[in-house]
Amino acid sequence: MAGRIRDADVALVRERSPIADVVSEHVQLRPAGRNELVGLCPFHEEKSPSFYVNVATGLFHCFGCQQGGDVYSFVREIDGLSFREAAERLSRRAGVTLTFEGGGTTDRTVSSQRQRLLEAHRIAAEFYAEQLTSHPDARAGWDFLTARGFDLEAARRFGVGYAPTGWDALTRQLLARRFTGEELVLGGLSKQGSRGGLIDRFHHRLMWPIRDLAGEVVGFGGRLLAADGTPNAGPKYLNSPETPLFKKATLLYGAELARRDIARRYQVVVVEGYTDVMACHLAGVTTAVATCGTAFGPEHVGVVRRLLMDSDERRGEVIFTFDGDAAGQKAAMRAFEHEERFATQTFVAVEPAGLDPCELWMRGGDTAVRDLVARRVPLVEFALRGVLGRYDLDTTEGRLAALDAAAPLVGRIKDAGLRQRYAVNLDRWLGFLDEKFVAARVAEHRDRPAAGTAAVASAFGPRRAGTVDPVAVVEREALKLAVQFPGLAGPMFDTLAPEMFTVPAHRTVRELIARLGGASGGLARAGGLAAWVAEVSAAATEEELRRFVTALAVERVLCDRDVDDRYVDEQMSRIQELHVTRRITDLKSRVQRLNPVADAEAFNRAYGELIALEQHKRQLRERGVGAA
Repeated sequence: MAGRIRDADVALVRERSPIADVVSEHVQLRPAGRNELVGLCPFHEEKSPSFYVNVATGLFHCFGCQQGGDVYSFVREIDGLSFREAAERLSRRAGVTLTFEGGGTTDRTVSSQRQRLLEAHRIAAEFYAEQLTSHPDARAGWDFLTARGFDLEAARRFGVGYAPTGWDALTRQLLARRFTGEELVLGGLSKQGSRGGLIDRFHHRLMWPIRDLAGEVVGFGGRLLAADGTPNAGPKYLNSPETPLFKKATLLYGAELARRDIARRYQVVVVEGYTDVMACHLAGVTTAVATCGTAFGPEHVGVVRRLLMDSDERRGEVIFTFDGDAAGQKAAMRAFEHEERFATQTFVAVEPAGLDPCELWMRGGDTAVRDLVARRVPLVEFALRGVLGRYDLDTTEGRLAALDAAAPLVGRIKDAGLRQRYAVNLDRWLGFLDEKFVAARVAEHRDRPAAGTAAVASAFGPRRAGTVDPVAVVEREALKLAVQFPGLAGPMFDTLAPEMFTVPAHRTVRELIARLGGASGGLARAGGLAAWVAEVSAAATEEELRRFVTALAVERVLCDRDVDDRYVDEQMSRIQELHVTRRITDLKSRVQRLNPVADAEAFNRAYGELIALEQHKRQLRERGVGAA
């Protein structure tokens, strides 16, 4: 078995794997400063973005859940991989061949299980695509596609393929490529046949490859074509089973194609099927995605929010497309259950005749699909009207029952102003003409908010306005400068004694840097900024302290201009001024306890020192003001 990966290869892969590029395959990032990017954390649910990436240091850190590290750490956490598996994935992406101590390379050794399964799925996708244009029985697949207006170019754009008739065409291909039967079953590409051998999972089906946000094929969705005589052919639509790659609750078909336009337009259109996604994209609605054989759920909300970078600004929109029938109403109510998880606005686009986007595109072309999305109505309104439609509004009893059914929905609206307006709308729709009565009814039904607890920030905790004192902010800023700008800040920072830092964690980091020889020579010693940060992090003996160093390396410096000598001088002078102020306070207390006559010598010495410190403080303050 191959040994550990050579350090030089680990460094090369890191160098050729810009962290912003890798993270952007999973998280929508927006600029937050000169070197900083921000997005919604993929590791925990949050309303406002607290996940930061620093391009210069090559690190990420979430100031909400404290996850952080380099590009290897991100890939390990996001996909649950070992270091070796993460290195193999990144090396493949970067085009680097890893060499192992003791012999062997990634070209000759067995790759990780995940990489093996991804490769098998890539080959399977190519196989299915080839069968669509070469297998005689694929005619049924072409009939299905052309009847819906899709041509060869559209099929290639979305990777549509054909799973042939027979039993084991794909299985034999993959076994010939030296994949094991266990791998094919684990990946959901094959299954045990009734006679004991391996057979293909998909037969005589039109196939859509399902990709993750990085563009890797992780599963398939298959639509059964006209009966081919095979008994027990299965359901009309069949997806890959749950596998180490395919987690349908976290996947959205078409997301890898839509993600850039989602970020640009601040819009996600959620449709119900693979052909609906195709029709929308071909019609110009390139923000369309679909669930993969399951209802839209909480984990899908997280994916959509990260794609939108959904924040409290409420400028984005999520548009669900449903039929206007009872099934569509039911789907809308399921979607409304998750509405409060979004910070952005949610809408419903309904086709009155009950046509799905693909059928609408076939009949009305591109314009009809775009108009469907343009005619969207707020999800809350759609859900409310659906509830009211179940009651007889011609009677007082019916209107009151409808109010009691609709009031909890209005009560769940997060925004107080919007909640009030919908209470007014509800009064008008029901015809009570008594806004106070309806508002009171809504208030009665409204769920009581759960009692919250005040957040307490520790020295290692997230940055939160008002949770740390000004002294700690100044100390933290000096540490950030030493970590992110060692060449610029080092000469002054290295003159600061550890006791000038009052927060224990801050003092510990200052001592770490001192033990490494100081910040001023850090870049030269380590061989670059990323290596310098890694050196400081490695010097920390506790995991919590290492995470704190990562946070310092990622967090934005509190400067509204490019960091320069003036800003460094201002911050370092401020640290010294605060230290001198504390000494003055202590010395004043001491002077007050001395008797000027009985303790004349000690009094005069302390008083002289006090005068000198006051003068030094004025000089430091003038330097700080001048730098500012």
